Amino acid sequence: MTVDPLAKLLDRTSRKILALLVNDARLSSRQISREVNLSPPATAERIRRLEQLGVITGYNAQLDPSKLGFQVLAFVMLNTSQTVIGEIAKDMPQVLECHRVTGSDSFILKVTAKSVEDLEALLDGIQPYGAMTTFVVLSSPVTGRQPATMDADTSDVDDDS
Repeated sequence: MTVDPLAKLLDRTSRKILALLVNDARLSSRQISREVNLSPPATAERIRRLEQLGVITGYNAQLDPSKLGFQVLAFVMLNTSQTVIGEIAKDMPQVLECHRVTGSDSFILKVTAKSVEDLEALLDGIQPYGAMTTFVVLSSPVTGRQPATMDADTSDVDDDS
């Protein structure tokens, strides 16, 4: 029986490393090593393996859209038979996310706009592709949560890894 290298790697220590990086991607291997009770080289190697296996897909800055002038956040449910909407959405910078879904709608788009008028213009550009329902966000109590933080035990890790 072959052991899945990813399953073996995703132990409590790796999950804690992931939770730490999700919380602050600028932490050094040395800082992380102190939190997970591994040597800095062992920690760096784990991070490299997590990157190599595609668990860590990148590091980026989190921006506040309102500070950049984008005051409106909305979700657009689109009912269409045109699967090309995914490619079209890639060319629309106001589309932050595009998801093909099951149910009565085909796609859910997360969009941002500088004003309600800009949102209306964006929706006018999407409308020819199908029936839409739009939800304007009033507030976002939970944002940017990553899967690594859902089941990570952030208490001291004593694995022999």
